[in-house]
Amino acid sequence: MQILLQQVVPTFFENTTKIASQIWGKNVACAAHQKIHIIAPSGSGKTSLIHFLYGLRNDYKGEIFYNQTDIKNSSIENFSTWRQQHISIVFQDLRIFAAQTVLQNIEVKRVLAPYHTADKITAMAARLGIENKLHKLCNTCSYGEQQRIAIIRSLMQPFNFILLDEPFSHLDEKNRRIAMELIEEEAAARNASIILADLKRIEYFNADTIFYL
Repeated sequence: MQILLQQVVPTFFENTTKIASQIWGKNVACAAHQKIHIIAPSGSGKTSLIHFLYGLRNDYKGEIFYNQTDIKNSSIENFSTWRQQHISIVFQDLRIFAAQTVLQNIEVKRVLAPYHTADKITAMAARLGIENKLHKLCNTCSYGEQQRIAIIRSLMQPFNFILLDEPFSHLDEKNRRIAMELIEEEAAARNASIILADLKRIEYFNADTIFYL
């Protein structure tokens, strides 16, 4: 399984934007079990790229293929099913359900597309230092705690690709490293690829390839 970008450029960009980019306007492939780090300064379209790959937006020129399928030609229903089985994500804005508990936020993803048993939630929460928050409402959690919730939630489903949009921005150094180790372990267990986009180089992410957006 692979993702292929062919001459993709956001429609809202000027023509000069893609010249310096190693992704916009280029042909870029991501195959199985790759670790790709996208370094992207503000305004370069980092979050837009993640949303394009996840099929949330299609305001771009060019094509994005999952295997042989152009995702613009896939129905919403088909691509939603595809995401449940093949693509996980940690959004920059997290998309946490604030009025639900931490456990409910994580469990909803596990129930929709089971990969792990329920006891894995507790184990991951303990590893990331939020085990005592599982039965608390998410709106009582700090942003850093909510980032850890979103990371655990993303690891509950099966995936061939996991998309990460500034996943550690509010974590301290210790928890950043623990979270990265956990994500890499889970991706390796699935023989899956990691696509991590951030404003700067994440030194403890053992990337195979680095692209400058």
